[in-house]
Amino acid sequence: MSNKYAVIMAGGVGSRFWPVSKQSFPKQFHDMLGLGKSLLQMTFNRLQTQIPAENILILTNEAYVDLVQEQLPAVLKENIVAEPAMRNTAPCILLAALKIQKMNPAAQMIVAPSDHYIADEDLFNEDLTTTFAFCEQNPQALMTLGIQPTSPNTGYGYIEYNKESTDVKKVAQFREKPDLETAQEFLDAGNFLWNAGIFVWSVEAVVHAFAKAQPNMTQLFTNGMDVLNTPQEQDFLESEYPKAENISVDYAIMEGSKEVYVLPARFSWNDLGTWGSLFDKLDKNEEDNAIVNSSVTAIDSSGNMIRTATGKKVIIQGMEDYIIVDEDDVLMIIPKTAEQEIKEIRNAAMEKYGKEIG
Repeated sequence: MSNKYAVIMAGGVGSRFWPVSKQSFPKQFHDMLGLGKSLLQMTFNRLQTQIPAENILILTNEAYVDLVQEQLPAVLKENIVAEPAMRNTAPCILLAALKIQKMNPAAQMIVAPSDHYIADEDLFNEDLTTTFAFCEQNPQALMTLGIQPTSPNTGYGYIEYNKESTDVKKVAQFREKPDLETAQEFLDAGNFLWNAGIFVWSVEAVVHAFAKAQPNMTQLFTNGMDVLNTPQEQDFLESEYPKAENISVDYAIMEGSKEVYVLPARFSWNDLGTWGSLFDKLDKNEEDNAIVNSSVTAIDSSGNMIRTATGKKVIIQGMEDYIIVDEDDVLMIIPKTAEQEIKEIRNAAMEKYGKEIG
């Protein structure tokens, strides 16, 4: 029996990728890159390289259970956990850790978001092997994979680590999303990484960390240990899960622990948080346009992100740095500079046309 487990967090809405990502069908279930697989499927396949399918848990909103089953038929039905309320990352990670601990007290686990894009999957798996080995040698370690920053990005939290010659670094502190000047200082210092929200630890270590730092949340879930991994689990979650504090795992346990370590990742990573980040990741054609699914004729047009249904013919002229998305009955054309306003654009559209487009 393998002691390696994975938890994929797949409950987010991804509203910044509207109109493709909607509350009824969020971005992790879409083929955002035009590669024939959804982001969730790509995440599952990446982890399955060294973690058996039966050891992979999917935590998702109860509204998306059918979508998960449809896209990941290899996942055991009992390993799809329906969260009855949105409570950030700490409650879902603690719940998953307790479920895995009950299955296998000697387990190690990786926690990964479902909607990130990782190239160089061989390097990812080599880095994952390194983190698992470190946690085996250091049973109380709380590990995270940090991303080498390529720009002074203000949209990510940062991890400051102690400068040392070892591959795995001791974390000095977590830093909030900075302003541009501070982000540049982080890059210049050379010992800061982007916080990707990918964690590795033993179940014993993470449950102990929660018990120490979050005793109320730990008590809430350990009250249900007898029913976890049984048919009665969902009734327990319906009753108790909404009582959990809405808090991230960073705030809940990582920032206060003295046992936090980071491995600077060697693989290429993108959190695909916005249309602009998708544009940055995709290959561009000779006009510097990034195209997903569409057949595009571009006249005096460059720097555009274009996504439509497969084979849709798109003709544009005189357009530079636009986001053009055609999804179902919604066509959105906005300048890239407005992508941070997509939530407001979506809300305005819903107010006019109704919630069915949101």
